[in-house]
Amino acid sequence: MSALRVVPAFRHGQERLYVCRADGRNVAWFDRDTARVNLLSTDEEADVLDALAPFLTGNVTVGPPPVPTPAELARLALHPDDDLAPNRPGEALRVSLEREPPSARRLRSDPRSRALAAESAVGEALDRLDGAGWHTLHSIGLPGGARIHHLLIGPGGLFCVRAVPARRQRVRVADPMVAVGRDRPAPLLRELRADAARASFALTAEVRPVLVPVGAVLVDAPEPPREVRVLAEPELSALARAGGVLKPADVEALHALARDRHTWHRV
Repeated sequence: MSALRVVPAFRHGQERLYVCRADGRNVAWFDRDTARVNLLSTDEEADVLDALAPFLTGNVTVGPPPVPTPAELARLALHPDDDLAPNRPGEALRVSLEREPPSARRLRSDPRSRALAAESAVGEALDRLDGAGWHTLHSIGLPGGARIHHLLIGPGGLFCVRAVPARRQRVRVADPMVAVGRDRPAPLLRELRADAARASFALTAEVRPVLVPVGAVLVDAPEPPREVRVLAEPELSALARAGGVLKPADVEALHALARDRHTWHRV
């Protein structure tokens, strides 16, 4: 009977089953999405397949791990401190709230908490597109204190997505101004277009701006704003249906470039 054991794990949103020796060293792993068993040692193929037998169904490819692409090599070369991929939605807001928690005596909720809830909702919606060949990076800091809430990269192109907290409120859009409820209008569309332009410069690719008023009861926009798409949170999945702009290799290369913190230092 094989002494190997199977350990499930998640990497980059995908489930893998690692086959390990008693000392913890990996000898193979099984990717469910590609139905491929990647062997680090062909001498142990029979034992690996015996250990994985309860998890294998249908046709399965067995062989050595595929040669990494240039984009994968670039990702592996990143220092963990320079990799933006692990950023959670609203990462900068989370850090701010941890360092300076809101006062319990405030009569109104801290605006950072409302902004974080909006960014989290949009980020979760975008992360669900990963299985369709899309990648999302969250909370990308730019020189000067600006921040891209979400950068979506996939077959349909690149999108700079900004979340606006608007729970149970009416949103009025009069380019470049956006007013939420009774708050004073702010030039959010001008700022969003500037963020998208800076992303285009950094990545040398067109990046289109998207505004998402999260939880709004009504979005009043008498005239469609120039170059900016205004979408409700449930409409974000429509972005995944766009295609024909980028090839898979281009998507991976742009994602590897965008996740490097140094890419954004020159914008």
